[in-house]
Amino acid sequence: MKHILHYGRQEITKEDIESVSSVLKSDYITQGPVSKTFEKDFAEYIGSKYAVAVSNGTAALHLSAMALDVSKGDKVITSPLTFVASANCVLYCGGEISFVDIDPKSLCIDLNRVEDVLKKDSSNAIKGIIPVDFAGYPVNTEDLRSIADKYGLWILEDACHAPGARFTDSKGKQQQSGNGEFSDLSIFSFHPVKHITTGEGGMITSNNLEKIEKIEKLRIHGVTKRPDQLIEKDEGGWYYEMQDLGYNYRITDFQCALGISQLKRADKSLKRRQEIAKRYMNAFSDYDSIKMTDVPQKIVHAWHLFVIQIPRRRDLYNYLQEHGIYTQVHYIPVHLHPYYKNLGWNKGDFPITENYYEHCLSLPMYPSLKEEEQEYVITKIKEFFG
Repeated sequence: MKHILHYGRQEITKEDIESVSSVLKSDYITQGPVSKTFEKDFAEYIGSKYAVAVSNGTAALHLSAMALDVSKGDKVITSPLTFVASANCVLYCGGEISFVDIDPKSLCIDLNRVEDVLKKDSSNAIKGIIPVDFAGYPVNTEDLRSIADKYGLWILEDACHAPGARFTDSKGKQQQSGNGEFSDLSIFSFHPVKHITTGEGGMITSNNLEKIEKIEKLRIHGVTKRPDQLIEKDEGGWYYEMQDLGYNYRITDFQCALGISQLKRADKSLKRRQEIAKRYMNAFSDYDSIKMTDVPQKIVHAWHLFVIQIPRRRDLYNYLQEHGIYTQVHYIPVHLHPYYKNLGWNKGDFPITENYYEHCLSLPMYPSLKEEEQEYVITKIKEFFG
């Protein structure tokens, strides 16, 4: 190969560029009418009632934790197999994290272990759970909802990897990740390697109008100009009030223009990811040394990542890099980072996650990956394993 292949990358088309350019020539380039259009279009795509666009996925997590009233003394459950932001958002609000190990098949948080932890929580300090749709595999939030309701918990779904992912509920209906049917809030990221990119950006979706209105206010410094929300007398068209301590987590209109354009081909891109995954599956199906995620028929995987688990992971990583294939490891378990170890977590706490980490490798997976490029990746992996 004459060029480097990465595990993920953005695809920017002529239409994307034209969409952004048109906004740059308009009256609004920060937060204006295009942002509202993006929120409406994304909510329709996901199947939620409401959506709020923000500056990035981490901001989406932070604002959601604030809207769910996470505070000092509160504990929140999440998976140790995720990017650190899924846990950090709780710490930002003064809360504590309670990790629960993963299911070795789905690589998502193990719901049976979640209930085991809740049964032992005699202090009733656990207030919520942040499930992560890891690599694009949708957590069954219907089953999680039944557990959450039993113990009075809220659910904040981290669906950054999973736009378009679906599971079939107990009534035979397909439920799309982030649609708000069972979760209180859900969040998405528009980082360049995600399904939809705005450069940097994020989205919060929900069917709870009260939470959404709170998030909208927190997104812009806790300020509102809405007459129906004002506490003091409206002094004129210029008047606004800061009612909460919020942040500047706004997104720009030109970023949202890119998001709208990208959203138009989201289904096409998802189908392409599924084709790439199927080709990998077929190529490595006879290799006992290569373990892949098993996807049941009732699951629609979004394939943000295509992860294999192999022996000699570091050797394969280096071998592929020597041949221009830049794979990645997702993720270093959160509890093994020095910051979290200083909070009391240790190696050995979550053996399934740690065993996965020692063997995992994310292969190139993005819609613009050409068939010959993927065949080159497959050939080099087969060569390595002989």
